[in-house]
Amino acid sequence: MAGLCFLVFSTSFLILLFTVSFAVDSISPSQSIRDGSTLVSSDGKFELGFFSPGISKNRYLGIWYKNIPVRTVVWVANRCHPIGYLSGVLMINSTGSLVLLGQNKSVVWWVSSVKNVQSAMVQLLDSGNLVLRDMTDGNSSGSYLWQSFDYPSDTLLPEMKMGWDLRTGLKRGLSAWKNSEDPCPAEFTYGIEMVELHAYPDIYIWKGGAKYYRSGPWNGQRFSGAPELRPNPIFSFDFVYNDDEVYYMYNLLNKSLISIMVLNGTASTRDRLTWIEVEHTWRAYSTVPRDFCDKYDLCGANANCIIGESPVCQCLIGFKPKSPEKWNSTDWSLGCVRNKPLRCEESDKAGFVKFTNLKLPDTTHSWVNKSMNIKECRTKCLNNCTCMAYTSADIREGGSGCAIWFGDLLDIRKFPDAGQDLYIRMSASELEEGDGKVKTGIIVGVVIAIVFSGMLVGYYVYQRRTKLKETDIREGNQKNEGSQKEDLELPLFNISTIASATVNFSDHMKLGEGGFGPGTLADGQEFAVKRLSRSSGQGFNEFMNEITMIAKLQHRNLVKIIGCCVQEEEKMLIYEYMPNRSVDHFIFDQTRGELLLFGLARMLTGGDQTEGNTKRVVGTYGYMAPEYAADGLFSVKSDVFSLGILVLEVVAGRRNKGFYHPDHSHNLIENAWRLWTEGRPLKLIDTWLESSCNLSEVLRCIQVSLLCVQHHPEDRPSMASVVIMLGSEIALAQPKQPGFFTEKEHGAGPEIGNESSTNEISISLLEAR
Repeated sequence: MAGLCFLVFSTSFLILLFTVSFAVDSISPSQSIRDGSTLVSSDGKFELGFFSPGISKNRYLGIWYKNIPVRTVVWVANRCHPIGYLSGVLMINSTGSLVLLGQNKSVVWWVSSVKNVQSAMVQLLDSGNLVLRDMTDGNSSGSYLWQSFDYPSDTLLPEMKMGWDLRTGLKRGLSAWKNSEDPCPAEFTYGIEMVELHAYPDIYIWKGGAKYYRSGPWNGQRFSGAPELRPNPIFSFDFVYNDDEVYYMYNLLNKSLISIMVLNGTASTRDRLTWIEVEHTWRAYSTVPRDFCDKYDLCGANANCIIGESPVCQCLIGFKPKSPEKWNSTDWSLGCVRNKPLRCEESDKAGFVKFTNLKLPDTTHSWVNKSMNIKECRTKCLNNCTCMAYTSADIREGGSGCAIWFGDLLDIRKFPDAGQDLYIRMSASELEEGDGKVKTGIIVGVVIAIVFSGMLVGYYVYQRRTKLKETDIREGNQKNEGSQKEDLELPLFNISTIASATVNFSDHMKLGEGGFGPGTLADGQEFAVKRLSRSSGQGFNEFMNEITMIAKLQHRNLVKIIGCCVQEEEKMLIYEYMPNRSVDHFIFDQTRGELLLFGLARMLTGGDQTEGNTKRVVGTYGYMAPEYAADGLFSVKSDVFSLGILVLEVVAGRRNKGFYHPDHSHNLIENAWRLWTEGRPLKLIDTWLESSCNLSEVLRCIQVSLLCVQHHPEDRPSMASVVIMLGSEIALAQPKQPGFFTEKEHGAGPEIGNESSTNEISISLLEAR
C-alpha cells in the first residue's frame, strides 16, 4: 500500500514537474517544443505552440494571445508548409539555427542565424516577439540573431516596425491569410514602398499585383490621406525616415489594453482592432479603404476625388477630361489633361496654383529633401521644367522639407478640413487669364451669395471665439472700453437711448426672443436691437472683436448693423429695421411666399469650446445638423444641413419643427425622405407652388436638399457643390438617409414652447474608461 502511494506521488510529481518545465518563456539547445506543449511569455500575455486554424486538421507553429478566449493568432512560422497532427517539433540545432521538424523528422521550416553559435536560446518576449539570441551576450535586446518581428504575418503588434532596413535591404510588411483555414500569404499585402532612396515614402495595400489603397505620404503629423490618425488615449505612433531606416511603429499608452492592426484578406481591408474585455469581442476603430474615394486612382490622372460631389471625380483647376465622352459616362480611368500644355522654354514665366486639404499624389515619381525650406522647394521645382508640383514634406510648426512630383498626379482626394496643401505648376498663359487667376467658370448668384455671406460671418465668429480669452464683463468695461471705442468703426449708443426707444424693453415691442424694435434714432432712421442674454457666457473682448468684424462684412443680402451698445452689464447690437419682418413670415404664408427667393438660419456657438466641438449648442432648433445638436460637433457641413432644411421648407411651405401629417407622425425631413423613396417627391410641393413654378426645377431642389440633410457630414456636398447643382443640369447623386429629428417619438430634443434663436442644450462629454 505504501509502495502504491509512493508511485502515485511520484507520478503526480513528474506530471507537475513536466508541466512546470514547459511553462517557461525560452528553450536552449538541449530542449525542444513538441506539439501539445507551449512557451509562455513571462507576463503571461503571449503563447507559442501548435494549432489548427478553423476546421482544418493541418498544424502550424504560431503565436497567439494566451488569455483571450477567442484564439487570435498574430504570427505563424510555417505559413505555407503545414505538418501532421502531433508530429511537430521546434528545436535549436548544433549550429545555432532554429528548426521546425515535421513527419519523419523532415525539416519544414528553419531560421539560420547570422553567425554560428554554440549557446543559442529561443525566447518569447512580453511584446509577442520570438527571438533567437546568443546566451553569451546576456539579455541585451540589440544582440538578436533573428526575431519574428522582422517577418510579420498578417498582424502588426505594438513595438513592431513596418518598413525598410536600408542597411540590409530587409523589408517588413503584412500579408493576409488566404482564408480562415489557410495562413499562407495571399495576394493582399500592406507595406511601405520606396522606388529609390530619395523618393517620398508611401504606404500601399496591394491586391492581385495592383495598387488597391494608398495612405498618402507622412507629413510630420500623420499620413496625408489618413486624417483620422490623430493623438488619442489608446496608442502613440511614429514614422522614422533616415539614411538607415524608414518605418512606421505604434506603442500602447495603456499596457493593459490590447490593440492590433490586421490585414483582412476576406474583407479586403486593413483594420485596427481593440479587444473589449467586457464584451469578449474585437472592435474595429479604423478601417481602410473607408469609402469610394479611397479606391486607388479612381479618378485617373490630374483629377480630384471628393466625397459628396456629383460626380465624385472632378478635374483639377487648369485641367479638363482627356475623354469627355467617357468622363460624362462616369468612366474616369483616362483622367484629365492640361487646358494649356507646359512648355520648357516658358519655364521662367510659369507659376503655381495652391490646392488645399488634399491627400497628396502617388509618390512613385517623386523626390524629397528633408533640409530644404518651402521657398527653396518652390525654386527647385520652378527650375526643372519636368516638375509638376511641390509641397512641404513636414507640416509641423517650424517644419521644413521639400517634396516634388514629376509626371501625372495620381490618386488625389480632397478632405473637408484635413489633408495638406499642394502647389501645382501652371503655364504662364493659364495664369494670365482672369488677372493672374485660373478661371473657375462658376458664377455665384444672389441666392447662394446669401448663404456664403452668412456662412462666412458665422464661421469666422466661431473661429475667433475659440482663440479669444474669456474676460469678465465688468473688468472689460473698465479696462478696455476706452481703447475699443477708438478702434471701433461702429457708433456706440447710450443704453438710455435704446431703452427709451423700446419703452424700456417692453414686451409689446418684442420682435422675437431677445429682439426689440422698431425704434427711431435722432436722424429718423428706424432700427431693431438684438439684446444678448446676460448668461450667454460671452466676454467683453469677444463681443467687441466680433462686432468689429461683422461691421466690416456688409453685404446687400445681409441686414446692416448700424451700431452697438456695451454699457453696464448689457451687450446689444443695433440693426437696420426690416419692415417686411423675417424670412419665416414669407415661407409659411401662401400669399407672401410667392415673393420669396431664399433665406438663412444661422447657428453661432458659445465661447467655451474647441475647434469643431462645442460644450453648449446654440441655434434654431429644427435647423441644427444632428451631429451638432447631439454631440456639439460643428463644421461647414453643419451649414449645408441648415440650408437643406430651409430648401425643404420653401418647397413644402411648412416648418420642419412642428410639422404634422394627418397619416403619420413623421417630421418634415422624414416625410420628404418617405416620399422620395416611394417615388412621389412632387407630393411634397405646396399647392400654391405647383401652378407657379417649373416642376423639374423644384424636383431638383428637393434632391439637392436631401443631399444636404444626409445624416453623415462627409456625405453632404460642399456649399460650392450646391451652387453647381442648383445652377446646372449635371446628374445628381442619390441621397442617403437623412438625419432625423423625432423628439415626439424618440425624445431626441427638449420640449420647446416658444421658437427661439438661442435655444441651449446641455452636452455631456464622453470620456474613455
